[in-house]
Amino acid sequence: MTHQVRHRGAGEGTELTAPDAVLTIKIDAADTDDDYELFEVDAPRGPATPLHRTTWPKAYYLLHGRMIVQVEDRAIDLTPGSVITIPPNAWHTFTVLSPAVRFLVISLTGAMGRFHADLQRAVADGATLGPDLAPVLARHRVTLAGDPVPAEVGP
Repeated sequence: MTHQVRHRGAGEGTELTAPDAVLTIKIDAADTDDDYELFEVDAPRGPATPLHRTTWPKAYYLLHGRMIVQVEDRAIDLTPGSVITIPPNAWHTFTVLSPAVRFLVISLTGAMGRFHADLQRAVADGATLGPDLAPVLARHRVTLAGDPVPAEVGP
């Protein structure tokens, strides 16, 4: 596999539906030899994403709206043009303050895309946040605050 030149125009890309947002894959990890991926995220105001940690680093760049991003014990108010980096294994969440937000997520490796594709399949099969999603979280080594640390799971 090698890096490829890939163009996707406005409105193009594979959509992944999460319980709290819609992610559009703008650059797929398959095009970058699994080095990185880029998502456009649309999230409405609503319940905050549960405090969680992932094994992959990422960065958010806010395009539209306003949100608070919590990373560990810091809360950062993001407005359009703001950016924040989230290290691997850092506890983090976001809360949408405006009616909706649109932001870009740059994620190293293809782990985030694989997790969200698996999450979408589970939700489509009727899983809800809680015990139903525990196997998905464990497979991708995503930990929710208050949950025990997941066992090591193969790729």
